[in-house]
Amino acid sequence: MSNTITATAGTATAAWDTKKHPAGLYVLFFTEMWERFSYYGMRALLVYYMTKHLMFTQEKSSQIYGLYTGFVYFTPFFGGMLADRFLGQRKTVILGGVLMAIGHFLMAFESLFFPALFFLILGNGAFKPNISTQVGNLYPAGDKRRDSAFSIFYMGINLGAFFSPLVCGTLGEVYGFHYGFGAAGVGMVIGLLIYLWGQKHLAADNIMKKAAAGQGAKGDAGMLVEALTKDDKSKILALVVLCLFNIVFWATYEQQGNTLALWADANTDRMIFGWEMPASWFQSFNPAMIFAFTPIITGFWARQAQRGKEPSSIAKMAIGCFLLGASFLIMIPATHSYASGQKASMGWLTACTFLLTLGELYLSPVGLSLVTKLAPVRMVSMLMGMWFLSSFFGNYLSGFIGMFWEKMSKENFFILLSVLSFAAGFAFLAVLNPLKRAIGHGKEATVDV
Repeated sequence: MSNTITATAGTATAAWDTKKHPAGLYVLFFTEMWERFSYYGMRALLVYYMTKHLMFTQEKSSQIYGLYTGFVYFTPFFGGMLADRFLGQRKTVILGGVLMAIGHFLMAFESLFFPALFFLILGNGAFKPNISTQVGNLYPAGDKRRDSAFSIFYMGINLGAFFSPLVCGTLGEVYGFHYGFGAAGVGMVIGLLIYLWGQKHLAADNIMKKAAAGQGAKGDAGMLVEALTKDDKSKILALVVLCLFNIVFWATYEQQGNTLALWADANTDRMIFGWEMPASWFQSFNPAMIFAFTPIITGFWARQAQRGKEPSSIAKMAIGCFLLGASFLIMIPATHSYASGQKASMGWLTACTFLLTLGELYLSPVGLSLVTKLAPVRMVSMLMGMWFLSSFFGNYLSGFIGMFWEKMSKENFFILLSVLSFAAGFAFLAVLNPLKRAIGHGKEATVDV
């Protein structure tokens, strides 16, 4: 049997019983790819720019890094509200893209460093929650392709993240930071143009549906003040609980752009046949591995599902935390080389990134998909923003933890990261059964968490 759904203000056709995905998924894939190219290209240079060009101390740079990467995940909550109540997801994405492009180009001027970060924070807030929720809009409720769609979308994120340190990082380290930041700005413009071109392939957002029905944005805003059902409240509560534990995951995971980037630069032997690899290239390892391992992981889950042994979404997130904790344990032997006055082999950091990547694949795309399943339709962008809000606190905590990089022994620092990650994993497992009962696990209209 095949069910077909057509949006009135944008074509998004979905055949339930086929594996083919709508064209809109690939519009969103390439839009997000270029946006992430710009974000990670800038992020790959940020700590080096502050410590080597602006001459900030490591502690101050870590604080600014944590605040910046935190606030880009704080503003999506408000960007989601803006889309749900007033502008709709499409217009809010366009606004965010324009603001981010301005911010990247302002990075070319030292005196405008902080205004540039401000534009990037605001733009990301408008862009990020609304591009992700549009993926879910392409599929009807209960469509089994939704999880795989988010895995494909997540690969787009990491394709951009893979190329950006190679392009922006190389330009910044070899030719000057401003060239790297300029390349990030160009990437954002390309992504915005792709999104504008592909509008006809996207599903209508709630504001567009209300307008097509003869009601304005004000009517849509009123939807948010309607009384929530008991089922809605249970699902929102579940998301709030999961967001709390998500904070700890991102606090340790985001060290790869902060203290692990410093380790790669100062403590890692990067010589390859007489050529020294730029330190920023290490930040391409993670997205490259995501590309390599996503088909393997999703295939593994499919085989588990056939045997009835696939972990639930929350169980997968717990596994992700355990893998992240194990990744930092690998760095402990590497600190012994550092303690003896030698630089550590890049094999240690590569192995750490391998496990860190597996942990990310078990948590991040699963969490994005779960939000679109649990969130009430009229609040989906706002609650996606709430999911990213947990990343705000996680990234801010990441910067705070990074301040201990020069105050603790490197061995103890990595032990601290591992302990925090394992604690988050056990917390996810502790709430698994209570959340299943709260949501109503097993009913046809509910979601397997």
